[in-house]
Amino acid sequence: MTLLFMLRHGPTAWNAEKRIQGSADVPLSAAGRATVAGWRLPAGFDRHLWVSSPLCRAMETATLLLGRPVPIEDRLREMAWGEWEGRLLAELRAKGGAAMAANEELGLDFQPPGGESPRDLQARLRPWLADVAKAGQPVGAVTHRGVIRAIYALAAGWDMTGRPSVRLDSGCLHVFRLAADGTPHIERLNLPLAEP
Repeated sequence: MTLLFMLRHGPTAWNAEKRIQGSADVPLSAAGRATVAGWRLPAGFDRHLWVSSPLCRAMETATLLLGRPVPIEDRLREMAWGEWEGRLLAELRAKGGAAMAANEELGLDFQPPGGESPRDLQARLRPWLADVAKAGQPVGAVTHRGVIRAIYALAAGWDMTGRPSVRLDSGCLHVFRLAADGTPHIERLNLPLAEP
């Protein structure tokens, strides 16, 4: 079994405004950079290979946290939300009514217009998980909420309908064990990042 440590990027202005980011390349906000500056990895975690999503909010988080740039892994980019990127979910729900509710009830098959579904995202991630497992070395990944939820769903057998049995907190590490074929299993969720 190979360990995989996952961390969501620091806060952005769009996070504060509750805007859907998806594949939009939104940077960390000043408050986000200050938040990440206060994070510390548990002892020894910084010695492992770390990779980042190609989106600047993840790359900047990785550089601030580790004190160095890390390799980019394109498959770790956030789920694309198509026409809904930059929009407020509350507004989409108010405008979309029953059709929006029915789409959200599809769980893994929920799909924004012109975007990806969580199932599409899992299909993009599975080969990367297999690559990490094949290499056999622990890996840390700075990525996005949707990516971490997609891997959690694979590990927990959650179809993404209703709420997950565990809330995945920001500012925490989520640790998975990968089987030889890359199948994830939950090791530990919500491991807090120590304050300096």
